[in-house]
Amino acid sequence: MTEAAVHVEGQAAQHALHTYVHDAVASGAAHAEGQQHPIKLYLVVWGWLFVLSTCSYLVDYFGIHGHLRWSLILLFMVLKAGLIVAVFMHMAWERLALAYAILLPPVLVLVFVGIMVFESDYTHLLRVIFFASAN
Repeated sequence: MTEAAVHVEGQAAQHALHTYVHDAVASGAAHAEGQQHPIKLYLVVWGWLFVLSTCSYLVDYFGIHGHLRWSLILLFMVLKAGLIVAVFMHMAWERLALAYAILLPPVLVLVFVGIMVFESDYTHLLRVIFFASAN
């Protein structure tokens, strides 16, 4: 190849890169100004919220009791909250650091609550042993 051909190809590649960067910046500016999501997305999420709410009410309708009842109710509640946070609060499109800053603390609170539940059983056992030996 001649030096002129390499120069022309380099200019074409540079122009293509410039066009790509320009399009990326323009789409980023459009997103920063306020990108509109399709209405179908919101209707589908509303449909899922309706289905999950119906399932939550059916748990009571069918008379499910005990740990299964509370597990199902909490599962449906967490799924509904996740849909609302992801779509209606636009967390699905946020930076990962912001999502961690908002979502990580409640997860850690749930972990600590679980630890306290196990610790409460141990504390209860010690109190039963202590007060039983006092009589």
